[in-house]
Amino acid sequence: MCGIGGVFYKDKSRPVDKEVLVAMAAIQYHRGPDGYGFKIMEDLGVGFSHTRLSIIDLESNRARQPFVSEDQNLLMAHNGEFYDFQRIRATLTAKGYRFKTKSDSEILMHLYQERGFDESLKELRGEFAFALYDKKEDTMYVTRDRFGIKPQYYTITPNGDFVFGSEIKVVFAHPDVPRKISKEGAFHQLIQVMVPGSTTFEGVKQVPPGHFLKVTRKNGKIEVEEHTYWDMNFPTEKERDLSISEEEWVEKVRESLLRAVELRLNADVPVGCYLSGGIDSCSILGLASSVKQDPVKAFTIGFDNDSYDESPIAKRMAASVGADQDIMMLDATHLYDYFVETHWHTERTIYNTLGVAKLLMSRHVNKAGYKVVMTGEGSDELFAGYPSFRKDFFRHGLNDLPEKERQEWEDMLHKSNELFRGAMLSLNDFSHKELEEKVGFMPSCIENWISLTPKARELLAKDVKENLKDYDPGREIANTLDASQLKDRHPLDKAQYVWIKTMLEGQILTWGGDRVDMANSMEARPPFLDHHLAELCVNIPPRLRIKGKIEKYVLREAMKGVLPEELYKREKFAFMAPPAHTDQHKLDALLALKKKYLTPEKVKALGIMDYDSIERLWASYNDPKTDVGDLVQQDAILNHAIGLQILHETFVETDIPKKAMDMVKAKVKDIDSGEYI
Repeated sequence: MCGIGGVFYKDKSRPVDKEVLVAMAAIQYHRGPDGYGFKIMEDLGVGFSHTRLSIIDLESNRARQPFVSEDQNLLMAHNGEFYDFQRIRATLTAKGYRFKTKSDSEILMHLYQERGFDESLKELRGEFAFALYDKKEDTMYVTRDRFGIKPQYYTITPNGDFVFGSEIKVVFAHPDVPRKISKEGAFHQLIQVMVPGSTTFEGVKQVPPGHFLKVTRKNGKIEVEEHTYWDMNFPTEKERDLSISEEEWVEKVRESLLRAVELRLNADVPVGCYLSGGIDSCSILGLASSVKQDPVKAFTIGFDNDSYDESPIAKRMAASVGADQDIMMLDATHLYDYFVETHWHTERTIYNTLGVAKLLMSRHVNKAGYKVVMTGEGSDELFAGYPSFRKDFFRHGLNDLPEKERQEWEDMLHKSNELFRGAMLSLNDFSHKELEEKVGFMPSCIENWISLTPKARELLAKDVKENLKDYDPGREIANTLDASQLKDRHPLDKAQYVWIKTMLEGQILTWGGDRVDMANSMEARPPFLDHHLAELCVNIPPRLRIKGKIEKYVLREAMKGVLPEELYKREKFAFMAPPAHTDQHKLDALLALKKKYLTPEKVKALGIMDYDSIERLWASYNDPKTDVGDLVQQDAILNHAIGLQILHETFVETDIPKKAMDMVKAKVKDIDSGEYI
């Protein structure tokens, strides 16, 4: 797992500055402290840089990227992991291709030479983002994995050049890239849910999951074509095969998940597990423990609030499989001490300090001597684990359920998720025309956040509010959803698809995943997001994903043998840090950040929000009469508002190119050496 960056200039004669490439590597030093490299295709206006976290083929010089093919035609930089690479390497070797390294990354160049780009993508399994330049075609492919586990950002500069990187700060390290927070992006930050492919910053985009960019030079200009190569293709109701028995589905899931775990245990360094109290991470630990000969190291976060602390049940799971458990107990009051640092890494705002907790956990894991852990992310997406999925299933997917019983089930759902009302579930029903037209109903998974649109609009400065008077965040999100993947699908399929296309990539895998893990040079591998497993799961009948009132039913049955009984029977519990309103000390910590970042002067400098409106929100947040559900929403908006100010100060007011060059001077031995101090 590493970091990449690079340039593709519209004018081939423009020289690529190696110092800029090294600066793009240095500013993401945290992603790869084991060495860096850069390569320039002379007289072609193309250059890549790479910073390395060594996990496969630890010999640093041999596996240093970027890679150049023997014929000097291909240039490649890769971030992530390709699994099952040994089989692919052996097949290509038998066909006469020669490998210089034992790394997984090198298979890409030879696959491309053997099969071409489109066919090569079909062979790649894992989490990855890469850039591949073909000199003969004068074409660059910038690609992201199927779920967006690994990040990939890019922009077209005012000069018309293409700049890309694993993080936004890498793009900003190039001196030609302007830095400004987008009004639309800020609006979306305040309501938590982003438009897929967008960022907080003007002109900076993401390669969407399951997509690649084909970048070429034509008529003196850079042209960027966006292509889809994979999607979560749920079958239509007519296409679904109902002949497979429940027992067969259970066995298929068990076999496929086990294979995904086995592949992700492959590393030249120790592999541990993140362990919470849910069946997702517990299933991964259970399978890993059965595969490995020695005890698996299991890392658990505990909170000082019993309502949010899952460490007791995680202890029982670890004991049941003989894992070597390491519990990091956190006082949630102190999470705000790391709020600013977390935003430097997430490059977007966060609604809850869970992102901070995970940043501290990855630091703890790194200090314990681990570079790799497996995680449970993706299970809820594949097996319909979130309460919002059950809500949509109860309402729209059970036509034969009596209305009285339907209401009883929904009431039960809200009661059991009271802590997360206003976050995981909306306070009230909220309608949105374009989303309902596209999906067929209002998807509960983003209903709560879309419902914040009027509240967020009230926070906007007068001129911004006027500028965005016709802008509808929900409509913009609806426009990105592929209608062909929603037509004639079961309501549960639709609900899962919407979440996967919005919140999985925009939240779970970003500020809850890669960005806070790689902040401390720690690679997280999610076996549930193996695309072979996903292609199996889309075909599981909805009634086996949610059976009666039981979510993730088929997964529970598949993992019954490795889960303690209480876990097997346990309802989904969202992993979340205690919000500030739950304790006066936490509230004081939030107030300290508000006093520092939401001052009249700083709010005016950003120019997005209205100071008086923020003060009214704060007064309501501190009003004892405010409903708990409203407090959860207000807590989220306040976190986002502070976060926007932090992003402005950190990325706009700070000279990022200078900061990157300062990091070169501080961390790089010699610019041509590829070694850090």
